[in-house]
Amino acid sequence: MNSIQNQIEDLRNELHQHNYSYYVLDKPIVSDFDFDTKLKRLIDLEEKYPEYFDINSPSQRVGGSISKSFDTVTHEYPMYSLNNSYSKKDLQDWQDRIQKKILFKEVEYLCELKFDGVSINLTYENGSLVSAVTRGDGVQGDDVTKNVKTIKTIPLQLKGDFPLKFQIRGEIFIEKDDFDKMNSDRIKDGLDPYMNPRNTASGSLKLQDSSEVAKRPLKCYLFQILSENQVLESQYEYLKKAIKWGFNISDTFRLCKNLDEIMNYIGYWDKRKDHLKYEIDGIVIKVNDIQDQNKLGYTSKFPRWSIAFKFKTDRVTTKLIGINYQVGRTGAVTPVANLKPVLLGGTYVKRASLHNEDQISRLDLHEGDYVSVEKGGEIIPKIVNVLKEKRETDSSPVKFSKTCPCNLKKKLVKIKDEANHYCLSSDECPYQIKGRIQHFISRKAMDISGLGGETIDLLYKNGLIANYADLYKLKKEDLIPLERMAEKSAENILHGLNQSKQIEFERVLFALGIRFVGQTVAKKITKAFQNIDNLINSNYENLLEVDEIGEKISESIVEFFSSEDNLKIIYRLKKIGLKFEIDNSNKDLKNIFAGDSFVISGKFDGYSRDELKKMVELNGGKNVSSVSSTTKYLLGGENIGPSKLVKAKSLGVKIISIDDFKKMIEN
Repeated sequence: MNSIQNQIEDLRNELHQHNYSYYVLDKPIVSDFDFDTKLKRLIDLEEKYPEYFDINSPSQRVGGSISKSFDTVTHEYPMYSLNNSYSKKDLQDWQDRIQKKILFKEVEYLCELKFDGVSINLTYENGSLVSAVTRGDGVQGDDVTKNVKTIKTIPLQLKGDFPLKFQIRGEIFIEKDDFDKMNSDRIKDGLDPYMNPRNTASGSLKLQDSSEVAKRPLKCYLFQILSENQVLESQYEYLKKAIKWGFNISDTFRLCKNLDEIMNYIGYWDKRKDHLKYEIDGIVIKVNDIQDQNKLGYTSKFPRWSIAFKFKTDRVTTKLIGINYQVGRTGAVTPVANLKPVLLGGTYVKRASLHNEDQISRLDLHEGDYVSVEKGGEIIPKIVNVLKEKRETDSSPVKFSKTCPCNLKKKLVKIKDEANHYCLSSDECPYQIKGRIQHFISRKAMDISGLGGETIDLLYKNGLIANYADLYKLKKEDLIPLERMAEKSAENILHGLNQSKQIEFERVLFALGIRFVGQTVAKKITKAFQNIDNLINSNYENLLEVDEIGEKISESIVEFFSSEDNLKIIYRLKKIGLKFEIDNSNKDLKNIFAGDSFVISGKFDGYSRDELKKMVELNGGKNVSSVSSTTKYLLGGENIGPSKLVKAKSLGVKIISIDDFKKMIEN
């Protein structure tokens, strides 16, 4: 290494340490002037000698790159939500379920503050930050690496005995004082203030110019490490190690041995939460032992080994102005209360869902009532009660609409055994038509980039589309004249439509919007029937034979395919080139793994884990994330997770190699 390269590396190492001391330890070693002088020296050297560029240099924190869009990335490990609890009884029930699952052994818990910010997943390789991805829908999120690198409390380069590759999750937030200063500056400049720190942090991460992100006072606390090879035994040990590696870990975490200690921790922070520098909305409780976590596993939505205790939500009083009715793609009509705007939890609330006619009756809601509003799950506003003592004596009870807002001549119908009312004019109701098209283009369905709700409204209003098959007949000359439609936007839409022809059958079936057919059901049906023609020609009894397909789903599918209009649309989509059959090319499917669950761990020559998971599913098997007593096979490769291996051996789970796996498929 020559002298110039030595100078650059020494400056980088020194500045990394100063960043850590200042932003994480809050113990600055040098003055701001000295730090800025060294940083300027580094930038000058890097510009003069670009051959020594390092993507994780401290100079990269100032930002400067422009992102026109953010790439969508699938999470290697899903980012699950947390199940919520609101009382000691809720926690007791959760603890009882845990102890039954792990044979009544003593369980230790790790308690942490639940930071109210934006979830982020960071990947480190060889001690360097290589990617930062938002939570998104939990399965996939946006790559915001360039913006995250501007956040000083996130290390670009680690120190110590860190694993070669791992992921760490945390929460990005803005402290209360920093948020107040931002708003004070905006008001001085004649701009509207931001509504709350959480939304502002989220919006900051999506700014296209990373140099603008660098100006935002974003901070990050990290709290969860994930790795194929879990080398430590507990959550507590990982947090202690993470501090030594250079991560910003809140010093508020605590080990608790029982429910009483957990409740003491909750009570302590409930009294002090308003005095913290940042917003929190509860406490996270985790089973501390990693092997216990693996044994407990996950539901489809939540980890069984962790739960959130939510503090009592704020409640405000405001006046009911009136009620509107929203129509969904299935024709379900939902009443929505229009409220006199009121500040609640950092945002102005103007509307709240009333769900259905029964909810209006339960509340005994009258016109002009004063109502109490809180945020369900601290996100969705809901009316919790009516202040009848403030009611006007001549006010009239709210009566649920008898007609659809789309056409006052169309009566609403309440279907037996359901709480909702429906507009049955599915072919004429513009709300349902647009709703079905918006579902079709959504991320989990056809994922057509460039199209959104406003564009669908424009296309429908201008008579260009009446169903989702019409999207594929759009031409550039149809789109350009539309309001706010640039040539590039039109090209993106057409490109997105063309790309959607590669979407697999199970997602196409989900995109059709058949009532009660969600993603999981669509997957089961496509596997059972293989192509759309088999499904169309099936009957009610055939459908009931499919695992987990009940009467309501079967009736809905039969009804959908009995419609001549639906069949015509499917015929058009087939001619356009959408996939309406499972791709069995080069696959000799034998359903040999029917009922068998697999855990796949390690690296495999010639195969990614996603490819192997697909092969398991194509042959009738099921993929699970952790080893349990119900696991049939552990498919192990190079660097197999040691905890998975130990657990598989202790439970008598069969451990197979990639060669074993291929023989099972080929024989």
